[in-house]
Amino acid sequence: LKQLAGNCNVKRLTVVPADNDAVPPVAAVMESDEALRQRIPAAFEGLSVAGPTGAYEFHARSADGRVADASATSPAPAEVVLTVLSREGDGTAGADLLAVVEQALNSEKVRPVADRLTVRSAEIIPYSVDATIFLYPGPEAEPVMAEAKASLQKYIASQTRLGRDIRRSAIYAALHVEGVQRVELASPLEDMVLDKTQAASCTEWSVINGGTDE
Repeated sequence: LKQLAGNCNVKRLTVVPADNDAVPPVAAVMESDEALRQRIPAAFEGLSVAGPTGAYEFHARSADGRVADASATSPAPAEVVLTVLSREGDGTAGADLLAVVEQALNSEKVRPVADRLTVRSAEIIPYSVDATIFLYPGPEAEPVMAEAKASLQKYIASQTRLGRDIRRSAIYAALHVEGVQRVELASPLEDMVLDKTQAASCTEWSVINGGTDE
């Protein structure tokens, strides 16, 4: 992956700088392999100075390691709105991060002169998951519960991006691991359909064992 990134002139970003003055010293937190892998294919779009969506999004994601996701939309001709999702907190991008991204995008190598650029934070849509799972008789409950919870956490993480819907059917699917007979989902009560300026944030989740139906 490192070699592939190097071939595309893409460097791994620092999410949290190292603190050598701390006791003991704290190592830097670097961009994950998954995040780096997502940026590599977009590097070629980033070479364009014609203002395509992909170029804006690539340069925004590459501006700072705290940028979790970015989307470019054009509500009107020559008008570009760049939405930023932060890795910190609930995903709301602070003024300092927005300033860093805006500075990166205002380079002559990125933004066409005619484009009017607005950089803003994502709109964060909170939700919670409250589920009860019922197991087939026989297998021990603990491994099944652990797998179901891990599967749900993976789904939640995968949807923490701009424009990613939260679908009840997907939550059911995540919880239906081997050994689960059925799932009752008390929350969310309905699907959450988001646009490219919004991101879902799971504030809490709960998966309890409802026993067996037999």
